[in-house]
Amino acid sequence: MADREELFFKKKNVYDTISEDDRARAFAYAGEYKRFLDSSKTEREAVREAVSLAEGMGFKRYAPDMELAAGAKIYTTVADKTVFLAVIGGRPISEGVNIAAAHVDSPRLDLKQSPLYEDEGLAFFKTHYYGGIKKYQWVTLPLALHGVVIRKDGSRADIVIGEDESDPVFLITDLLPHLGKEQEKKTLGEAFTGENLNILLGSRPEGEEKESDRVKLAVLRILNEKYGLIEEDFLSAELEAVPAGRARDLGLDGSMIAAYGHDDRSCAFAALRALLDAREPERTAVCVLTDKEEIGSEGMTGMQSAAFEDFMSYLCGGLRHAGRTFSKSFCISADVCNAFDPCFPDVSEKNNSAFINRGMAVMKYTGARGKSGSNDASAETVGFLRRLFDENGVAWQTTELGKVDQGGGGTVAMYMANRNIETIDAGVPVLSMHAPFEVVSKLDCYMVYKGIRSLYERKM
Repeated sequence: MADREELFFKKKNVYDTISEDDRARAFAYAGEYKRFLDSSKTEREAVREAVSLAEGMGFKRYAPDMELAAGAKIYTTVADKTVFLAVIGGRPISEGVNIAAAHVDSPRLDLKQSPLYEDEGLAFFKTHYYGGIKKYQWVTLPLALHGVVIRKDGSRADIVIGEDESDPVFLITDLLPHLGKEQEKKTLGEAFTGENLNILLGSRPEGEEKESDRVKLAVLRILNEKYGLIEEDFLSAELEAVPAGRARDLGLDGSMIAAYGHDDRSCAFAALRALLDAREPERTAVCVLTDKEEIGSEGMTGMQSAAFEDFMSYLCGGLRHAGRTFSKSFCISADVCNAFDPCFPDVSEKNNSAFINRGMAVMKYTGARGKSGSNDASAETVGFLRRLFDENGVAWQTTELGKVDQGGGGTVAMYMANRNIETIDAGVPVLSMHAPFEVVSKLDCYMVYKGIRSLYERKM
């Protein structure tokens, strides 16, 4: 007969269960993760860093004539914004593969195609926000500019301004409180509109006093001298404004990380690192780092694209065989969830919330209200994950995305499940999700890595 301890289910603080050695490993892992964050503030940068790490571990870019024997390590990219990686297992791929799918795009401010203008002696960039943001959080915040510009002749300029200590930063201005009485009467959504998220970038004029757009001219001159750009080049550019600065330890105890982009690079790095560290997987292990999740997973680099089928058909020897492989595969949709915040308790239901320092958060379903837009994994799928994690010492918890009528959200899970792949969401709990700086626990990040690695290395 089960005793009291067995009868009750309790989410335990990982610090109460983890060994000193595992804690040291978790903090070392956090250091690697912070370095990844600092070099991966855009989806292009994240893919470039992932490829660099993979090639350093012996991965080769896939070619049609490549022999895919057990132990082979391959990858391919899509438009430099999505990357698929695989370690070929010892069992036939027709028996299924183990997949971890995460995304590397994060909410941000994109420059419009014609962004540069001058108004009353100040030069600005017009922006169009990407993904779900609270617009007021991006005001009076030091910003850096990252991205790529393709000139008319096809040549390319890679841009990073605002990350080096010697670089200037950029800023969106706000009203002083002395003149903000009318602004304060508005809702947050009304007080800060998308069209007013204009980035201040210059004030020094060039040329004769009688001439117009002298500050704009000075800005263009700097961009031309440094990068060979003219204003027309903005038409074929992808430039993103993101928070400037590095990932930092948070708290006197250094137990957390404050950084831009934990959603979803905390899970993306875990999936990547787990694949790089996986030892002789029996089933082929696949890591998917995809783009466009924050805006619906659309487009050629999103999870709804046929690019994933193309990659799997390489592994399986044809798309028809890939379909059969999908039906025997398992996928962890590795994405973050909201962590319970005691400062804002009313939006969550405690019994079904994830908490900081209690491990990898498993989400049977996401979606909104009546589970709309959700994969809603089966009981058998949850049961499998429970056994897998408990057998491998992975601290885990269950959660949902807030109270039933409060809101919700989605991941790539339903797009993987639509391919007839057994799929479940699981990832890192995050405080201040979608803010310019988000917060995660080092131990939770490590447990997500450990959980995904246990899937890759599972014995049949």
